[in-house]
Amino acid sequence: MSIFKFNIKLILQILFVIIFFSTLHAKKPDKFDSGQNIADYFSGLLLLHNDEYKESYKFLKKLDGLETNHRNYSSKYLFSLINLGKFNEAFDYSKKLEKRKLSNFESDLIIGLYYFKNEKFDLAQKYFLKLKNRKSQIIFNNFVSNSLLNWSSFKTLDLNSAQKKINEIDIKFTNLRNIQNVFLHCFYKSKKTELLFKNLVSNEKIDFSRYNYFYATYLKNVGQLQKAKKVLNSSIELYPRNLLLNQYKLDLENDKNENNFNCQNLSHVVAEILYITANALSSQNIYTFSNFYLNLSKYLNKDFNSIDTLLAENFYKLNNFKQAKKIYGEIEKKGTAFLWYATKQKAKIYIKEEKNKKALKILKDTYEKLPEKSIYQKFDYAKFLKNNDQFENSIKLNTEILKSINTNHPLYPEAIEARGVAYERIGEWEKAEKDLLSSLKASPDQAYVINYLAYSWIEKGMKISQSLEMLERANNLRSNDPYIIDSLGWALFKLERYDESKNYLQSAVKLMPADPIINDHYGDVLWKNGNKIQARYFWNYVLNLKETEKDMKENIKDKLISGL
Repeated sequence: MSIFKFNIKLILQILFVIIFFSTLHAKKPDKFDSGQNIADYFSGLLLLHNDEYKESYKFLKKLDGLETNHRNYSSKYLFSLINLGKFNEAFDYSKKLEKRKLSNFESDLIIGLYYFKNEKFDLAQKYFLKLKNRKSQIIFNNFVSNSLLNWSSFKTLDLNSAQKKINEIDIKFTNLRNIQNVFLHCFYKSKKTELLFKNLVSNEKIDFSRYNYFYATYLKNVGQLQKAKKVLNSSIELYPRNLLLNQYKLDLENDKNENNFNCQNLSHVVAEILYITANALSSQNIYTFSNFYLNLSKYLNKDFNSIDTLLAENFYKLNNFKQAKKIYGEIEKKGTAFLWYATKQKAKIYIKEEKNKKALKILKDTYEKLPEKSIYQKFDYAKFLKNNDQFENSIKLNTEILKSINTNHPLYPEAIEARGVAYERIGEWEKAEKDLLSSLKASPDQAYVINYLAYSWIEKGMKISQSLEMLERANNLRSNDPYIIDSLGWALFKLERYDESKNYLQSAVKLMPADPIINDHYGDVLWKNGNKIQARYFWNYVLNLKETEKDMKENIKDKLISGL
């Protein structure tokens, strides 16, 4: 992301930096008062904000010593260091801060984790206690500090005493407390460990599918390999797309001895706690903090590939495609399941970069290299082909899938719907209609399939009243969806109920203001309602949209001259 594309928040940062440096200890001028240093600091902050850690580090490193007058600098600098994987440098800098009595949350955390990893638990506790006493405004920081303080003490406590500490975790973190409780019993080799794992993963209200992986690794580590394989197989039946489970199953089948997680290793347990925190922050779009915790997690357990998948996903969401592709390039070396996943993600990035041919090539090459192709990998590839106008090849793959499964299989509605869409796109409507109806028969509550079928009927001038009823149902299933609302409005338009149609199409335009079809529909209904000037405004707007197809532009040019 360009450093010049900043919003109001960043403009305020500029003002803050300028005001800060202009008033910084006027009676004691120092090397940080120069315009160049102000520029360096601002550039470092801005690049950090945009998650450009390498470049941010270059600017912030020049200002070493600024922490004396501006403590916020040291936090930002530590973020850059950790997110670049420079843990030892971050540790040395944190110790320097401590010596000068300038410690902060990040520096205490880094020092504490350093001692924790090196099994100097008494020293680690000292810093984790300081963290706890800081009472951060960020709620997850408080969760982390309490958890770290607990786990640094467990080497010297018995199970009952440790259990009391886990039970004291804030009720707001009940699910996280349950996870830690399982790891606690696993660490102490408690006889209740297996039962606690079973209870955790069988929770129907919360998705704990990830913890089937930890359950299986526990069973393997205690010598129950066949039971571990059984847990994996039953888990994959429930969660067939779970990356960790699929790769671990392949590793066990191929007698790979990698042990990327062991609950007897305290660093591995704490790494998972930091990962959980990072995942929660990512779900709230707080990516800089999420990446910070992910890289700390990676320091404690560098071989756990799940950390990298979330890290790459964060960069993808930040549109930092270069860094995301770099991480996916490392992930794809970790096994067949990871290879397919990482290649799909890279292909998705190339599509966004408008490099469709490259995306198609890398996915095709990887698909052909897969030693065995599961139906889900076939479906992923077929879906990608359909989305990139390779309709005949997509139809062929989906037909293979449908021949290998029955109508009760969870993939059946998706595969036959995808084939139906591909048939519709190549003009074979009878086959398309049959497949779309079959998909809805197998799974009636698919709002988007209802919408696709109903809209297709409307465009063909058939079954419009039936389509309207179906679309009203789709709208109830998925309210405020602009595509469904547009279809509803368009059905009403075809039924010449123009006042009602206008209300729906106006709502759709508000939800999707840059969609050519929706704006075109709205222009049409404005014309029919006598608002001809406004109609022409919207048609002209559609002409200037980049996504507007050539045929639509020609049609709109005719409407601008002759109206409807």
